Amino acid sequence: MKKIGVLTGGGDCPGLNAVIRAVVRASMQYDWEIIGIKNGWKGLIDGDIVLLTDYSVSGILPKGGTIIGTSRTNPFKNPEGFQKVEDNIKKFGLDAIVAIGGDDTLSVALKLYQKGIPVVGVPKTIDNDLSGTDYTFGFDTAISIVTEAIDRLHTTAESHHRVIVVEVMGRHAGWIATVSGIAGGADEILIPEVPFDIEEVCKNLRARYEHGKKFSIVVVAEGAKPIGDKMVITQNDEKDEFGHVRLGGIGHTLAREIENRMNVETRVTILGHVQRGGTPTAHDRLLATRFGVAAIELIKNEEYGKMVALHGDKILSVPLEEAVSKLKTVNMDLYNISKLFFGKGRVEHKKDEKQFSKLY
Repeated sequence: MKKIGVLTGGGDCPGLNAVIRAVVRASMQYDWEIIGIKNGWKGLIDGDIVLLTDYSVSGILPKGGTIIGTSRTNPFKNPEGFQKVEDNIKKFGLDAIVAIGGDDTLSVALKLYQKGIPVVGVPKTIDNDLSGTDYTFGFDTAISIVTEAIDRLHTTAESHHRVIVVEVMGRHAGWIATVSGIAGGADEILIPEVPFDIEEVCKNLRARYEHGKKFSIVVVAEGAKPIGDKMVITQNDEKDEFGHVRLGGIGHTLAREIENRMNVETRVTILGHVQRGGTPTAHDRLLATRFGVAAIELIKNEEYGKMVALHGDKILSVPLEEAVSKLKTVNMDLYNISKLFFGKGRVEHKKDEKQFSKLY
């Protein structure tokens, strides 16, 4: 009987429990034992594990978060960390590990594989910025939550004739801002991939006001920055074990600039962790389930050092090295679609309406 360890690392994400459930259920056909490694890689350092059974995963499919906990722990931060991981793998008799996470978690998985430890990866991030897969689970839930928030903010923005700035997650890639911004009808979308010109932003917003639209919604990713500014705005200088600072604050800076330049009341809504919490969508439940089953098949076939991935409608596998080699940034064709709905395009449409009304 094989013993398979499963862990969830990095930020929590809707759909994690669906993967865990699928891993357990898919393993049952081979009579394998599934060991839950608590709190990400930290569990392998501390030796904190739990047996996962059919009973323990019953009913977790629709639940957000992760029943085995998570953390941003890097076992390679010091030599002792890796040694403890290696010792505990032997102690618990683990034949393979399913690592569910984003770039940081899977970078650790790759290093472990390169040191001879059997590992397979499952891509998880609400940011959708992991290479090698068309989509990561959690992303669909996040954009659904943000789109609903934008819909709700539209009514209060219109009622009070305000500009409302909505700050969303997106450290280096603006997938959430772009997709939810288009779906929610945002009037400006600012992302890390394209440094913004505050004057151009205000010009587009003024055009709306001049043509009768007395409110605007601006969606900005937390990692967005103005042209010429090399540094993103952070909450503090503290870094996690992977060297990341905590971003946040661009929304307030942007709102202050818009209000000062346009003399229009401007408010900020920072959605924060609301985006990654709660019940996963049907899409994410299905994708997460397919990923979990595929991960077990990789182990069965001894295809280690790989990550399951969505390519079109098919679940395939790619080398972990490919998955973490580069960031998957926003498709500019998609972002350019959003620009059609900014101030300039709407002004031209208004001119066409006036010309039409003169003719008839």
